[in-house]
Amino acid sequence: QVQLVESGGGTVQPGGSLRLSCFASGDKFTSYIMGWYRQTPGKQRDLIAQMSTEDGLDYADSVKSRFTISRDNDTNTAYLQMNSLKPEDTGVYYCYAYFFGHYWGQGIQVNVSS
Repeated sequence: QVQLVESGGGTVQPGGSLRLSCFASGDKFTSYIMGWYRQTPGKQRDLIAQMSTEDGLDYADSVKSRFTISRDNDTNTAYLQMNSLKPEDTGVYYCYAYFFGHYWGQGIQVNVSS
């Protein structure tokens, strides 16, 4: 069982930045595939960034060049650095891990508004 805890959400003006953090439990973190999903009202939860165990990266077209996913294997933490934020980036962001099963964080709200 993997437990995920997100932090770092909040409200920011358009053009601003936020960094989301996701702490993962367990002692096999280096073997976890980590990702971030976003859900907006009335829409499905979509993958926006993913990092494999070999540090392969994958981004949704809508966030390429603005968002960066990373991980710190020493602290069992994944990050999502979000720059040049737009109002359409508003939503609930979920941390995701795959390790012989699918695991989700509780979700964290990000609001981009002037």
